[in-house]
Amino acid sequence: MAETSPTPTVLLSEDDIARIVAELAARIAPVIDDDTVAAVLLTGGLWFAADLTRALSRVGRNVRFDALWLSSYGDDKTSRGQINVYAPFQRPIAGRRVLILDDVFDTGLSLAEAVRIAREGGASEVLTCVFARKPWPKPRAPEPDFVGWEAPNRFLVGYGLDHAGSLRGLPDICAMD
Repeated sequence: MAETSPTPTVLLSEDDIARIVAELAARIAPVIDDDTVAAVLLTGGLWFAADLTRALSRVGRNVRFDALWLSSYGDDKTSRGQINVYAPFQRPIAGRRVLILDDVFDTGLSLAEAVRIAREGGASEVLTCVFARKPWPKPRAPEPDFVGWEAPNRFLVGYGLDHAGSLRGLPDICAMD
């Protein structure tokens, strides 16, 4: 018999998410320009990055777009403590400001690796933005420059956050515990 998963508990509705993304765009727009490369960390950050770049456009910032495909979780619920780089930047970033976008900041490993890669690629400045920051027991570096939501220390799904690759498409952010 198949194991049943707990029913997701909505923590942030789709409307709450849209409000937070719009607020982030308003905070970020004054410190970037249209030559800024918004670089999403795949796969989870894709939903947030799509919404944020559209919100930035609404406030007059039409950034360039790129992606890094990194993974520290695989299909596990906890980080393996190492980063796999599956795909690097697709375009040159030398001399450009890079805004790295990710869905959630917990261990900080993926964000730190993305910052390292951008700096090694010659970015003139590297800024970081995450939709959610989870509590973590020890210091992490670098802390994100922009954070949308202080998330609880729960297992989250939806809006790009997944459980073994599933539930990313939920329009709300939910807890699965």
